[in-house]
Amino acid sequence: MQRQVRAHVPALTGVLTVVSLAIVFGAALGYIPSGLVPESPDWVVRSIPLLNALISLSAIVTISAGWYWIRHGRIGKHRRAMLASTGLFAGFLALYLYRLIRLGGPEPFPGPQTVYQFVYLPLLGVHILLAVVCIPLVYYALLLAVSYPVSELGRTPHPTIGRVAASLWLVSFSLGIVVYTLLHVVY
Repeated sequence: MQRQVRAHVPALTGVLTVVSLAIVFGAALGYIPSGLVPESPDWVVRSIPLLNALISLSAIVTISAGWYWIRHGRIGKHRRAMLASTGLFAGFLALYLYRLIRLGGPEPFPGPQTVYQFVYLPLLGVHILLAVVCIPLVYYALLLAVSYPVSELGRTPHPTIGRVAASLWLVSFSLGIVVYTLLHVVY
């Protein structure tokens, strides 16, 4: 199986990226019917933004730890931290998509129009752009990591792609927390 994945890392990255983005944009644009996900009490749906902000904060910690560990040659710890980061992102995404689908799309910004136009939208735009760019980078780095032995991984694009993905992921998660704060705390 590793050899099959190794032989098709770019193609698998492309397929996973297209499927992931189709689901995300389908949910964000309200194309996925709410009947496809189970119902839950309103308090569950209302608590998802806070939970996702906490997950984002945890992911910032695990990504930073993964970066630290690889710089210090602790490959096992790096791998566990990056797998934890991926798991946190998957949990974040599942909760985010669930909420989007239950609500029929994103919620409107409740603050003043000037803050919306000149602060919230630019921050949200950069956050979304980085999240979209991160998806194929993270898939690519993960597919390389699972399909090559550790001894060969340094001779693949994994270290370079991983650095870029981790950097963008950190900024995206950080901006997500700022967006949450503007949307649910400040206003």
